[in-house]
Amino acid sequence: MQSVEDYYRYCPNQPEILISDAVCFGRRRASYPYCHGCQFNDDEKDGPQKSMRPRGSRLAEERSEMIEKVFKAYDVRATYPDMLNEDVAWRIGFASASFLNTAIRGMDRAVGGATTIVVGRDMRKSSPKLSGALIDGIRSAGSPVVDIGMIDTSQIYFAINHLKACGGIQTTASHNPAHYNGFKISGLKGIPIGADTGLMDICRIAQNTVKHPGSKIGDIFERDLSEDYKRFVRGFMDTPRKMRICVDASNGMAGKWVPIIFGDIAELDLYCINMEHDGEFVHEPNPLVDSNLEQLQKAVQSRRADFGVCFDGDADRLIVIDENADIIRCDLLTALLARTFLEKEPGATVVYDLRSSRVVAEEIKDAGGVPRRERVGHAYMKKSLHDTKGVFGGELSGHFYFKDNFYCDSGMLAFAHVINVLTKTGSTLSELIDPLRRFYSSGERNFRNEEKDEAIAALADRYSDGRVDFLDGVTVQYPNWWFNVRKSNTEPLLRLNIEASYAALLDEKLEELAPMLGEPETH
Repeated sequence: MQSVEDYYRYCPNQPEILISDAVCFGRRRASYPYCHGCQFNDDEKDGPQKSMRPRGSRLAEERSEMIEKVFKAYDVRATYPDMLNEDVAWRIGFASASFLNTAIRGMDRAVGGATTIVVGRDMRKSSPKLSGALIDGIRSAGSPVVDIGMIDTSQIYFAINHLKACGGIQTTASHNPAHYNGFKISGLKGIPIGADTGLMDICRIAQNTVKHPGSKIGDIFERDLSEDYKRFVRGFMDTPRKMRICVDASNGMAGKWVPIIFGDIAELDLYCINMEHDGEFVHEPNPLVDSNLEQLQKAVQSRRADFGVCFDGDADRLIVIDENADIIRCDLLTALLARTFLEKEPGATVVYDLRSSRVVAEEIKDAGGVPRRERVGHAYMKKSLHDTKGVFGGELSGHFYFKDNFYCDSGMLAFAHVINVLTKTGSTLSELIDPLRRFYSSGERNFRNEEKDEAIAALADRYSDGRVDFLDGVTVQYPNWWFNVRKSNTEPLLRLNIEASYAALLDEKLEELAPMLGEPETH
């Protein structure tokens, strides 16, 4: 891969921005209007033409290194303002617009608003400033912007498709603490832009540009899509039976959007907590941490609710608890909901992440569907669901994916479908979930290890008598137990998941595996 230091090309209309050979090639293939006659157009010359542009200062190099650090595997995420600030946001906006416009192909260029980018933001105190700088960068690249305001992240996928835009960017740090922020970038039709699908190209463009006045400034429009979005989500709901539901918005975007979408349904008695969305959190907006569910559990018990739901900060994922205030693992919820989708589309594919219980594949097969095991991460899950034309997908992280939601995840749709299944069956959640608790699971456990690759190789060798695969880390399967060990993308950690047919076997295998993985993390 070409390193940033070796970039020398630039477009005639943007001489202040160095681009990679790959970006240059892509623009030529896309018939970029400034390619003809360009000194770097290899198609018109005998070979690459090097420029004698001087290298930047040490300060520019430091800024380039800082930008690289805010780019993660699936999105942009960092603390504000020391790592992620308005200058970095402008550069990311400019780079994103440059990449997204270059990626448009064929008939997609003929669609009205083909170069338009949709921008939304969450409720964090830094979001208005970062979103504003991002928009300025996008417009400086010549792209029109539709600003749809303070939204849940799933609404950005709806807006991209509803407005036929070439992509969208949500300003959010999801479940992270208040001093974090970031950007989730999506392409045409809401397809996620991750490390393998363009995020690193955006990073390199951002590293090689500085804030400057654009030669053509894109227009900006403000749109309120609340009625359209509400109509879209409600279109998937059956008329519910009467039920009482406790909702913990985690002081995030569910605090705004749950009342808008569900607040006028007479049959639903919603008791909502932590609805204020001003950037202050009563508890961290991460429902995967059990202690963050304690308020919700007490509310379900005191209100005798049918179930409770806790959303994360940007409301694109959720955790459900039953009428007894017991936490429902998301793989079990995937297994439950899969049946409802397969009743409508027999033989369809359901995608699940490889950490999930064996019960998921068993239930999908029993319902006449095709189970597809996939690596962890929304970019991989969405691609897999799209490629297989699958009907539904679920991850242990609380992300649920829907064919009819442009193959994207939605916390609001997951909430609606839980209501649907309770309405249809007339059962309680515990009655529906308890039969799925057929195996014993460790949950995800973290171990600090500076030699992650060596540890994974050693595990594969030690357990070579099992069925071994390397879809994501290493998975080894035996008839009555299995385990998966994955590397963290950002920390020197190994993540372990084990499942066994009975409790004593689970304990035995945990004790056996733990010494091979490093120092256990207690938080």
